[in-house]
Amino acid sequence: MFTLLHGFYKYLKQKDEYCVLILGLDNAGKTTYLEAAKTKFTKNYRGINPSKITTTVGLNIGQIDLSGIRLSFWDLGGQLELQSLWDKYYQESHGIIYVIDSNDRDRMEESKEVFDKMISNDHLSGVPLLVLANKQDLPDCMGVREIKPVFQHSGSHIGRRECLVMPVSALTKEGVDEGIRWLTESVKQNSIIRKPRGVND
Repeated sequence: MFTLLHGFYKYLKQKDEYCVLILGLDNAGKTTYLEAAKTKFTKNYRGINPSKITTTVGLNIGQIDLSGIRLSFWDLGGQLELQSLWDKYYQESHGIIYVIDSNDRDRMEESKEVFDKMISNDHLSGVPLLVLANKQDLPDCMGVREIKPVFQHSGSHIGRRECLVMPVSALTKEGVDEGIRWLTESVKQNSIIRKPRGVND
């Protein structure tokens, strides 16, 4: 009897888990964004001081429980030699966050090329996409209106998936809340196509 009740309790406490990839060039602010999101949505989590965050070699993992589900984030290193490993994670992902360094005009075309290669992969077909124009706290950064034309030819690769492009500052946390909430609803709506994994608290 105890085993039956325990199993039922575990079932009731089970959350749907959705895996979200955080991608972009190195130094775009992916890890800072993940830390900002964890700080915003995880009670008593203080986060890493942004000045202590270093370039990701491999991946960082983080989790947020929100709206009855669990988002598991995989923040993947953006250096050229690490980008070749990204596609190993595509098939298991339920959502993509692509981070653009709005202050790095010299690498905007490189970021666009990496984005095109990533978004055209068949394993990401239909997966919700959140594109973040990061570092909006810096005075000379490019705004979303300036960035969109660079990426406009990527429309055919983006297809009919849920997609949002928005300005954000991972450093000041401006826009972090809205982006995460939008992605949460998008992966839930897309769960008919990409079923979540069940996890227990």
